[in-house]
Amino acid sequence: MFALFSQTLGITAPVFAMLFLGVLLRRLGWIDIAFIDTASTLVFKGTMPTMLFLAILQADLDAALQPALLGYFTLASIAGFLIAWAWSLWRCPRPDRGVYVQGAFRGNNGIVGLALATSMYGDYGLSLGGVLAGAVILVYNTLASVVLAFYSPTARTDPWSLAKSILGNPLIIGVLVAIPFAYWHVGLPAWLLTSGDYFAQMTMPLALICIGGTISLAALRESGGMALGASLLKMVWLPLLETLGAWLCGFRGAELGVLFLYFASPTAAASFVMAKAVGGNHQLAGGIVVITTLLAAVTTNIGIFILQWLGWI
Repeated sequence: MFALFSQTLGITAPVFAMLFLGVLLRRLGWIDIAFIDTASTLVFKGTMPTMLFLAILQADLDAALQPALLGYFTLASIAGFLIAWAWSLWRCPRPDRGVYVQGAFRGNNGIVGLALATSMYGDYGLSLGGVLAGAVILVYNTLASVVLAFYSPTARTDPWSLAKSILGNPLIIGVLVAIPFAYWHVGLPAWLLTSGDYFAQMTMPLALICIGGTISLAALRESGGMALGASLLKMVWLPLLETLGAWLCGFRGAELGVLFLYFASPTAAASFVMAKAVGGNHQLAGGIVVITTLLAAVTTNIGIFILQWLGWI
């Protein structure tokens, strides 16, 4: 268990380092609100779609394409989304519900989940987790677009407007464009892949620095109750329900382990970027990212220990 704790800490510690760097840079005056707005736009419209495109392009679809597992993950994610939405009706004011729901169901699977799956199960975990990441990206970004648009003070919420909001989301466009390239194994020039990788590697540092730059103790105190409630839902209750459901559906071993790691991942930094892009409460979104990342080092290890003790994985 100590080895797994070290692995989890090794993945989450760099996240905190970049968050604190954002706080420090803002205090030193090296970055300001104008920089944060510009950098967030660059991440949302450029670097993150490129990162998602390359992740899908490089996934081994043939080695780990399991329709039952993908189907269960999709249904469980939708169920978790609906539970979070229903819970938000009692937990937070209407303007903050979209950000609350997104923070409570959307995991950082492309980085934390995939890294832990690879650490635990090697190449099989990498292939299985990589394919699962494709479903994650589509499901999470579609549901997040719906709930954020629904509670946005400026967005229209009729079906056609929601559809345009989803299909116009740069993150979803990045995935949809990548799917035919990955399916038909379309090759791209090596120089283009290298340049794209350079561009995509800016995603997490910029996103996390922007989160750190907007964090304030006053804002965390103001939204502390909501942020903590969304974080406990994300890191404790939903992983418990979704993993138990997977066991009841017959998943065992590596498949159940990877599902748990994905369900138990902390909230994705992309939730902050999307909340800021639609004019939502990005400070609440940042607070949820910080709290869930802190909790991950504890809840993930406890969950794996229990699953191993029960002989399920």
